[in-house]
Amino acid sequence: MASAPDPSKASHDRRWPRWVYGVGEEPDARFTLANERTFLAWIRTGLGFVAAGMAMGALAGYAGLSHPRVTIASLLLVGGGVLAGIIAFVRWMMQERAMRLNRPLTSSTALPLFTVLLVVVAVLGLTLFI
Repeated sequence: MASAPDPSKASHDRRWPRWVYGVGEEPDARFTLANERTFLAWIRTGLGFVAAGMAMGALAGYAGLSHPRVTIASLLLVGGGVLAGIIAFVRWMMQERAMRLNRPLTSSTALPLFTVLLVVVAVLGLTLFI
């Protein structure tokens, strides 16, 4: 059962977001830190997507290759990178809250999404050479 935040601790605990930190019990620090490392891995993945999309667009412009497929692939990568950052934060909050409330962790629907994204970008890239 979810417990209300302890009013005596509320004035000392200024962590944000309150809807995550203001419920349940403090989980084992190892799990919280693992959750943060997973968040940072998603951020790195998103940054890689953004960098790849921008590099693809820049190199195509430099090479004089203005093809709609390059633009679409670049936009998909940059958009996927932004989406990865948003998903990272939402998933971090959901997992941290679940740990605090002693509930099962949620599964990730983002993994198939990013798999499809990479396959689409790879197919667009391959069709440029065929």
